[in-house]
Amino acid sequence: MTVAEKTLIDEINELREKKNAVILAHYYQRGEIQDIADFIGDSLELARRAQETDADIIVFAGVRFMAETAKILNPEKKVLHPNPESGCPMADMATYEGVKKLKEEHPDAAVVAYVNTNADVKTLADVIVTSRNAVKVVKALEEDKIIFVPDQFLGGFIAQQVPEKEFILWKGFCPPHFNLSPDQLLELKEKYPDAKIAVHPECNTKTTEIADFVGSTSQIIEFATTCDAENVIIGTEVGLKHQLEKINPNKNYIFPVNADYCGTVHCCDMKKNTLDKIKEVLENETNEIVLPEEIIEKARKPLDRMLQIV
Repeated sequence: MTVAEKTLIDEINELREKKNAVILAHYYQRGEIQDIADFIGDSLELARRAQETDADIIVFAGVRFMAETAKILNPEKKVLHPNPESGCPMADMATYEGVKKLKEEHPDAAVVAYVNTNADVKTLADVIVTSRNAVKVVKALEEDKIIFVPDQFLGGFIAQQVPEKEFILWKGFCPPHFNLSPDQLLELKEKYPDAKIAVHPECNTKTTEIADFVGSTSQIIEFATTCDAENVIIGTEVGLKHQLEKINPNKNYIFPVNADYCGTVHCCDMKKNTLDKIKEVLENETNEIVLPEEIIEKARKPLDRMLQIV
């Protein structure tokens, strides 16, 4: 660590204490941001952890929908987003008007929205799900027809586990996960024949079919750090490597190179947050997430319904 980096971190820590703030960081954030965070996790876990603190300010180092979810669950707190340009292409693929129209066309269907959706789309949902709990939540619904937004690949993965229900899938996708091809994983498997392959269900179907394990970010961590394989090929965002090596440094975590998308399975939007930007928003209390009360109230209901089921 350079003198400048240490000075910057000291300044962030001083501001954090002075303003009674917490810093939340998603697993896909830069390593240096994960290292200074009060809590590290997936988007919903972090939003829930924020509810347990007495902090006045939440700095959410993630993409915008995650900061919005934190605001929905913590409406009384000031939520700051280090970089407003850090959005989620997949979340943006599901529009309010488009989902509303689909809902009107299928009045007998339950709208199941992945937590990776923008706040206005959440208001149309009957229930929110995460990649970890989606199968359990969908099975618990009374409806036999499911509209799933926005990720067609996570939706397809759920449909395989719940064949008794009919699924209407929004055609959204996560570009970094979608661009991970099965050939890339098989090439690594040839190099490490004893390796296990763990991938995220946002990957395209052909990629998930060759994996030894398919699960959420936190489930991949659990599998990769505890399985009996010394080498584990990881099919998700490269930022996860930082936590994997912290939890169990005795294993070899292999992330495939993807020349077509920022060099690896790499979310460029996640990496738009930096220590400099965290300091800036803490210092000036800028980039606050502001949502109309009506949206907070409506979007909170499907989140609460999910929490009741799981």
